[in-house]
Amino acid sequence: MRPAGCDARRRTGVTIRAIVKFPDPRLRLAAEPVSVFDQGLRELATDLLDTMRAAPGIGITAPHVGVSRRLVVLQLEGPESARAYVNPRILWASEETIMHTEGSVSMPGMTDEIRRHAQVRIAYRDLDGAERTEEAEGLLAVCHQHEIDQLDGIFWIQRLSKLKRDRLAKRYEKLQRS
Repeated sequence: MRPAGCDARRRTGVTIRAIVKFPDPRLRLAAEPVSVFDQGLRELATDLLDTMRAAPGIGITAPHVGVSRRLVVLQLEGPESARAYVNPRILWASEETIMHTEGSVSMPGMTDEIRRHAQVRIAYRDLDGAERTEEAEGLLAVCHQHEIDQLDGIFWIQRLSKLKRDRLAKRYEKLQRS
């Protein structure tokens, strides 16, 4: 199953793009808004889904594959749950927060606990350009915040204390050398 709006794309195989790895500076750049809703955007969303599944992960952004566009693909459960979010932004966030273990396809093998809002309301466009809103709580709310941060150039470890961030970066560097 492809993200909503990708069904028209028929391929015999999958396209897995190279994932930008930490500490690549592109992960700290804000992505450009999407203004054209065409077949190219749908193909990018499908490629993101294929790449995310292969990583594996439950969320990915266009910047994770080196494309500076505000596009997110999430799949939290089965194949039918895949969704694409274009130009997402948070409209409202609850005062209540939760701790959740997070990681990134750009920093495989590394996770840590991050405090996030327990509920959010987001606005976004679908792959056809239609305006939508969505209310989310728990894991879905965490994923929206995590991926929108990435679109804004905030890599997830920037939400950690400097001490935790430095330790995690050193562990990742060591893992990459071995």
